[in-house]
Amino acid sequence: NSTPKIARYKPYYTELEPERTYLWCSCGRGNAQPFCDGSHKGTDFKPVRYKPETKGEEVLFCGCKHTKTPPFCDGSHNDLLEDYPSDDPNSEENCAVPNVRLSSNPRAPLNGGCYVFSPDCAVLEEKGNLKYCSVIGPEFGAIYQSQFYFEANEGHSPFISFGDRDVVLFISEGEVEVTISGHSFIGQLHSGIYIKGNEVFSINNSSGGTVKFLASACPRADKPEWPEEMLNNFDISQPERVVPLDPSQRQGMANRYFQMLVDKSVGSLVVTQFIGHIPLSKAEPHRHLYEEALIILTGKGCMWTENLKTPVTPGDVIFLPRKQIHSLEATNEDGMLVVGTIYPGDNPSINY
Repeated sequence: NSTPKIARYKPYYTELEPERTYLWCSCGRGNAQPFCDGSHKGTDFKPVRYKPETKGEEVLFCGCKHTKTPPFCDGSHNDLLEDYPSDDPNSEENCAVPNVRLSSNPRAPLNGGCYVFSPDCAVLEEKGNLKYCSVIGPEFGAIYQSQFYFEANEGHSPFISFGDRDVVLFISEGEVEVTISGHSFIGQLHSGIYIKGNEVFSINNSSGGTVKFLASACPRADKPEWPEEMLNNFDISQPERVVPLDPSQRQGMANRYFQMLVDKSVGSLVVTQFIGHIPLSKAEPHRHLYEEALIILTGKGCMWTENLKTPVTPGDVIFLPRKQIHSLEATNEDGMLVVGTIYPGDNPSINY
């Protein structure tokens, strides 16, 4: 009587009605999932009461009943599975899905506003020793976040700001010194860097080669700003801003794993950055309650939506609108390494 029954592994997406109180089933024995129908009687379980905090609230009620944040899904169902739920890319239905790829356009459009962006095909603007372009933004359908691709040649960059937005950097090629409102850090390859709202940053590239990085601004921004001077407003309450790649920090997710880079541990409360490995497989189609940007670091594969697909290769960026159904397939034997930025959200292991 002390072990809950798994009603199902995936959570239950629910649109809540205002002023209504919900009783979430914690035992898993009920027939009105995810809600209590009294089947817990005679056990140690009790339902969890929840009343919506905002109008039009959307939630994911836990279905596996092993969540540590009841009544909501926290991704614990992944620890109950040996293999992440997958889909057969060679099924008759999937074989009929057409390929989309526009060789002269950096964006390959898929369903529902999803697209794959290839920086190698983009036209870059110039500012000082920087070349850059918009990858994700309001002009391309994003509601919550923006992302910009940068190349930094040798030398000091102009000062960069995104106003009062939180900014997350990811170093995709090379190593660079990053100065944030007067405090300097070393950004190593595949490290995440957090810049708080209203702080200014600059890049010093002394490597002799080109450094590549991506900057995500949350909430979304139309374009970077170029202040004339470096501000001295570094928030010393969060002194650690750089999170390097560290295999000891990996978290398992069935037969996958991920490491959190930028999250609450460095002061970021609503934007989250992670790096993860996808084995040779095609994920079961699923959705998220956040916008997501995925950068392909290693390995090749295919991005699928309802009835379209497109190949992905290292350097490509995938934009996933909120609630857009999708499936990422890794086709290399050794899988695929990706880095993701989700907003608003703090847990990349939750989907429905």
